[in-house]
Amino acid sequence: MKLALVIYGSLDTLSGGYLYDRKLVEYLRAQGDTVDIISLPWRNYAAHLADNLSFRLPSGYDLIIEDELNHPSLLAANAADCPCPVISIVHHLRCSEERPAWQNDLYRIVEKKYLQGVDGFIFNSQTTKRVVNSLVENSKPSIVAYPPTDRFGEPISETKIESRASEAGPLQILFLGNLIHRKGLHTLLESLFILHPSSFILDIVGSLSIDPAYAKLAQEKISDAHLSSFVFLHGALDAQPLREKLIRAHVLCVPSSYEGFGIVYLEGMGFGLPAIGTTEGAAGEIIRDGETGFLVPLGSADLLASRLASLAADRSLLTRLSLAARRRYLEQPSWTETASNIRNFLESMIK
Repeated sequence: MKLALVIYGSLDTLSGGYLYDRKLVEYLRAQGDTVDIISLPWRNYAAHLADNLSFRLPSGYDLIIEDELNHPSLLAANAADCPCPVISIVHHLRCSEERPAWQNDLYRIVEKKYLQGVDGFIFNSQTTKRVVNSLVENSKPSIVAYPPTDRFGEPISETKIESRASEAGPLQILFLGNLIHRKGLHTLLESLFILHPSSFILDIVGSLSIDPAYAKLAQEKISDAHLSSFVFLHGALDAQPLREKLIRAHVLCVPSSYEGFGIVYLEGMGFGLPAIGTTEGAAGEIIRDGETGFLVPLGSADLLASRLASLAADRSLLTRLSLAARRRYLEQPSWTETASNIRNFLESMIK
């Protein structure tokens, strides 16, 4: 197959969505397919809408894949006659994120128009599929293909998990995500203000440059609360140092306002980390509350603090959830199996 993928910026961008796109491209190329990357520049939403005045989809491809993130730039391009099918990879809708209702109402109008203009969908979760089908007809061809979660290889052993959980010392909490409002670091920090500092260590791993104002606010909160000896900002990390953080941690906490899937929760479970997310979005497809981690209502710092305190105080509970998290990781289909299903779907869509 000769394919094109339309994205914003670089395919090497550090995020779950770009990881999905990148791994899919790698798999397709390994099967002998040609995949060209069509990159549009990152700008603000209004500037992306202005792309409709000039951008058109290229010819010469069997099929064009679009990351739904690019939706504001592609309305006119998809409305024009395209010689091949157009398939959208939907990680999550912009209008699903936490923001004032009037803004999401506007985004919903644009996204609905975009979704109506493609020929089929690759969804990263059942939650994302339901949300899209609530906006547009659900008769378009689609596949639910869960993201890759095995980039770190085999999970660590049960023995190592049990040994780590039983060691004396503070609860080692890992936040893994870019420092943007949607990922909920502010809620996690508020929960830690309730706990005794000696009971925890928090490592924050994620880019500080995507939303510098938010990152600066987080740093100020840490300093103002005199938590600099207990909370550490590491920025984005390469695979090996990140793996070391995952091995040392006890629990992964990313209380996002919305996740279309939440690759990070499963990646942590491969290291025996119970995951804490929120009741919003698709986290509930991964986290079984009270079994493999906890789900807390959005913005509930008090309940989050209580869950963290229970893991810090009750190491038998931590051990039980840690081992269950590892088992949940092992239930997930391999990326090779998932990517093969995507490729079969794409072949079926070629006219």
